[in-house]
Amino acid sequence: MITILRPGQEPLEFDFILIDFEGTLASDRRIHPKAKDKINLLSKRTKIYILTKGEKERVEEALRRVKAEIIYLREGEASKQKLDLLLNVGASRAVVVGNGIDDVPLMKEAGFRMAIIGKEGTSIELIQTADIVFTNIVDALDFLLKPLRQKATLGL
Repeated sequence: MITILRPGQEPLEFDFILIDFEGTLASDRRIHPKAKDKINLLSKRTKIYILTKGEKERVEEALRRVKAEIIYLREGEASKQKLDLLLNVGASRAVVVGNGIDDVPLMKEAGFRMAIIGKEGTSIELIQTADIVFTNIVDALDFLLKPLRQKATLGL
C-alpha cells in the first residue's frame, strides 16, 4: 500500500497504480531508466498496471525488468478497457497516471489522479480532471515515493 499525505486531512491509501504507457511512461517508446527503478520500488508496496495499445514485442522490450503487469488494449476500445480495469480493482483504491484524452474517463473515477505534460503534450480536459500535474513521469513517481513532496504540494 502507498499513502499520500495531505496536511490537515486524512491520508489517502492506495493498493493499485495504473499508468498509461504511450506519452505518459514512455516517450517515443523509450522509458527513462530512473522511471523503471521507481516503478520497481513502488511495486514492493502496490500492484502496478501499465496500460498500452502498443505492439507487444516493443512494449515488452521497453519494460524488461519492470515489475508491473502489462495490460494490452484494443485500439478504439482503450478508454473503456482502462475504465473497466479501474472499476474491477477498485477505483477508490487506485492512483491513475495519464496524459491523453482516452484517460479522462479513468481519471474521473480514480481515487487520485496524476497528469503528465510531456513532449507529446496532454489534453486540457485531463488536466482539469487531475489532482496534480507533472512535466515528466520521474517526478510523478517520486511524488508517490517521497512524502515531503506530497506535503509541499497538497498542504493547506
